[in-house]
Amino acid sequence: MLAQRATQQSLRRLAASNPSMASQMVFKSLAVGSSMQTRYEILVAQRKNRPTSPHLTIYKPQMTWIPSALNRVTGSVLSGGFYVFGAAYLVSPLFGWHLDSASMAAAFGSLPVAAKVAAKFAVALPFTFHSFNGLRHLSWDLGKTFSNQAVIRTGYVMLGVSTVSAFWLALFA
Repeated sequence: MLAQRATQQSLRRLAASNPSMASQMVFKSLAVGSSMQTRYEILVAQRKNRPTSPHLTIYKPQMTWIPSALNRVTGSVLSGGFYVFGAAYLVSPLFGWHLDSASMAAAFGSLPVAAKVAAKFAVALPFTFHSFNGLRHLSWDLGKTFSNQAVIRTGYVMLGVSTVSAFWLALFA
C-alpha cells in the first residue's frame, strides 16, 4: 500500500513538472498493454488445444445420482415458480391483471378435463417428487438406508410413490 502511494505521488510530481514526459510514459504503458493483449491471445490459443473433461457424457445414468440431481432441479423450479407467481400476484393490481381467486378458478374451470388433469399433474409431479425424495435424503442424514442396494431400492420406491401420488392429486384433488 505504501509503495503504491509513493509511486502515485512520484508520477503526479513528474506530470506536474514535465507534462511531455508524462505523456511519453502513458504511451509506453499502452505499448506494454498491447504486449499483454498478445499474451492473452496466446493463452486463449493454448486453452483451445487442451482436452476437455468428459463430464456427464461418459457416465452411465444410475439410480444413485439421477434422483439427487432431479431433486435439486425440482426444488429450483418449484421455488422459482412460487416466487414468480407471488411477485405477479403482488403487482397484478398495478398492471390490471386479474389474478384473484375467482378469475383463476373461472379460467381453470373453462379448460377441458384432459387439460385440467395434465396441468394438475404437471404441478403435482415435481412437488411430490421433491417431497418424497427429500424424505429419502433425510433418512440418509439419519444414517438409514445408505447402502448401495438400499439407495437403488428406495430410489425406485420413491419414483413409484411420487408418480402414483401425483396421478391421485391430478385426478381426485
